[in-house]
Amino acid sequence: MKKWIVCYLSLLLIIIMIVPVAAEVKTEDKDAGLDLTAKSALVMEASTGKVIYENNSEEAMPPASVTKVMTMLLIFEAIDQGKLSYKDEVTVSEHAASMGGSQVFLEAGETQTVDVMIKSIAIASGNDAAVAMAEHIAGSEDAFVQKMNAKAKELGMKQTVFKNCCGLDTDGHVTSAKDIALMSRELITKHPKVLQYSSIWMDEFTHKTKKGESVFTLSNTNKLLKQYQGCTGLKTGSTSQAKFCLSATAERNSISLIAVVMASNSSKERVKDAAALLDYGFANCQMYQAPKLKEKLKPIAVTGGEEDSVKIAIKDSFQTILTKSESADDITYNIQRKKHLKAPVKKGTAAGWVTYYLKDQYIGKVKLVTEDDVRKITFPKSLERIMELYFA
Repeated sequence: MKKWIVCYLSLLLIIIMIVPVAAEVKTEDKDAGLDLTAKSALVMEASTGKVIYENNSEEAMPPASVTKVMTMLLIFEAIDQGKLSYKDEVTVSEHAASMGGSQVFLEAGETQTVDVMIKSIAIASGNDAAVAMAEHIAGSEDAFVQKMNAKAKELGMKQTVFKNCCGLDTDGHVTSAKDIALMSRELITKHPKVLQYSSIWMDEFTHKTKKGESVFTLSNTNKLLKQYQGCTGLKTGSTSQAKFCLSATAERNSISLIAVVMASNSSKERVKDAAALLDYGFANCQMYQAPKLKEKLKPIAVTGGEEDSVKIAIKDSFQTILTKSESADDITYNIQRKKHLKAPVKKGTAAGWVTYYLKDQYIGKVKLVTEDDVRKITFPKSLERIMELYFA
């Protein structure tokens, strides 16, 4: 009897020892093995917006100068809309020149081009340059901040409230890692020229004031540029309240990633955290290129044309990003063709879609277009066709 009791107690002791280990392994799997100091983190694939890893990504926190991602987004939107030019002169106000924190020491009354201002924001994180651009675009910083919040709402940034355009600590000025990823994605996919600025390591511009001229050196605050292969930007931030934040962008083998860290313990830890996220993202992503369609696309009928039908083809090949847990074997497609087209038809006219699904979930589509022109039939040609039919 004593032997059974001893065996039972031994077995119970073994179970007690094993269970915590199993639980610990399960936790590691859940955290993807990432050892981050950041309080909040996320890595997203840029072309699809697919989140590959996230931890506490929806908590609202101070973003520091990562705020300037939205500032730059509105600047590039204004440029693309023709409301602003890179050569436009921007005059610095007393308010802009008074900005503390990170700055490029613009003086009140000084003028610089939009190009120089963007460099000052993207490279050196100049608060004075950000406010000067905000006032130039919207008339005042407050009016510009209203535009920032409107854009945030448009992008579905649910945890974001902007109180300024540069990121200085202000009560209620908050966003989240997920929201930062959303605005970063909008910026780099819709306005990729920003990466030409954010990837510059060092540059310079000339201050021209009443005191004379002096050269100012711009040094990039994003040290990940020198430490991570394929890094292209995007924006750092640090204040006493926000600690150390970063929205990092990188590209390898046609895969573009956005890694966001908020409230890392130090500048070095911020870089380490972002690099770990990017490594994880690249290790768990693969580019999928759709093969040719299994079936031949039938021509589409054309009414009132010199030809009865027109050939169609896929305009662009479909591609997407798959994670390691997703299989290309689970991708299917559905062809949707227009029943007919009315002449005249120009080459490249939309003729339908090929829609792709991953396990019945929509993942994208590509256009079907006409391969040739079809002119509208003339009366003589129509008469000729009738005669051919009549005497055939």
